[in-house]
Amino acid sequence: MLVVSGLLTAYLIRTTTAWQRTSAEWEDLARTHGTELAQVQTDLEAAQAELTDTQTQLAAAQQRITELADEKARLGDTSASQQQLADYQARVSQAAGQVATALANCIDGQQRLIGYLRDADQYDPSDLQRFATDVDRVCGAATDANAALQRELDR
Repeated sequence: MLVVSGLLTAYLIRTTTAWQRTSAEWEDLARTHGTELAQVQTDLEAAQAELTDTQTQLAAAQQRITELADEKARLGDTSASQQQLADYQARVSQAAGQVATALANCIDGQQRLIGYLRDADQYDPSDLQRFATDVDRVCGAATDANAALQRELDR
């Protein structure tokens, strides 16, 4: 009985020691996982805060993009209006230049015709008539150019 009891005691001591060792390992494992869990939770909270900041920045950026698109559209409208105005001014300037040139040619032709008519006896009447017709044509072109300018100004 004594031997059986000694064997049983030795077995129980060995089993208890093994259980204590296993229990210590489980406690270490639980502490390690607890520490890792705490770190992961801290990292998760930091990531969530960063995500919230990023979402806020994204919302602000989207708002700014919308504002810039609206501004660009308004500028495009303004730019189109300015382009139309510039085109109009260019057409008017071109028409005014044509009128000025045509009027200058008309005036020059009329002055020369007046000079020729003062000394009409020195020139062939058919040449004077041809020159007068040419001057009328040039002055007609000036009148046409002026009419075109007036139409452009009425637009």
